[in-house]
Amino acid sequence: MNISSVNIMRIIIILTGLLASFSLFAHGVDENTKQFLTSNQGVSIIPFIYIGAKHMVTGYDHLLFLVGVIFFLFRTKDVVLYVSLFTVGHSITLLFGVLNDVQINAYLIDTIIGLSIVYKGFDNLGGFKRIFNYQPNTQAAVMIFGLFHGFGLATKIQEFQLPDDGLIANIIAFNVGVEIGQFLALGLVLILMNFWRKHSSFMQFSTTANTLLMSGGLMLVGFQLTGYFVNI
Repeated sequence: MNISSVNIMRIIIILTGLLASFSLFAHGVDENTKQFLTSNQGVSIIPFIYIGAKHMVTGYDHLLFLVGVIFFLFRTKDVVLYVSLFTVGHSITLLFGVLNDVQINAYLIDTIIGLSIVYKGFDNLGGFKRIFNYQPNTQAAVMIFGLFHGFGLATKIQEFQLPDDGLIANIIAFNVGVEIGQFLALGLVLILMNFWRKHSSFMQFSTTANTLLMSGGLMLVGFQLTGYFVNI
């Protein structure tokens, strides 16, 4: 393996470590944002777009799932298709959950999101074919998990009990911000991955990368289930 490949692997390992290290704080809301959300009245398009974008950029669980989704997608049209399916899924449940006040336990929904990461890593490793001799419909799975990710976003917003005045416009703005944040984060990931794919180390370490992906998902599941049972 050449020096460039070594450096690429170091970047991947460092990024994985950072994701794990900050997992407890990834969905945290700073005091200024919290104060704004609890006191805002009326339509505030730009602030909600910003908050949505920041939430997605720091939303390690959503990004880990998307990294798994695009890991073996080499054609741009496939990346666009799968990311669009995820986007449609989480947009539907984000808007539906908030506007209809659908209450779901945050720990349980985040547990499912963790399982979605485990699922994608397992799928990328060919686990379904090897163990079960069956391959689930990946497009359907991405959209279904997108629905759960959307409910995850909705639960975070509902914690602040936003006023009805301007709610629809603000939630749509938040969703637009989420898409902007998703585009920016995925753009960076794709640049790094496309560079990595030019080296033989990509296929050599793809198993390691997806095993780490599964491990991250399992840690998230364990953390969320612990929180659920401690707080019931």
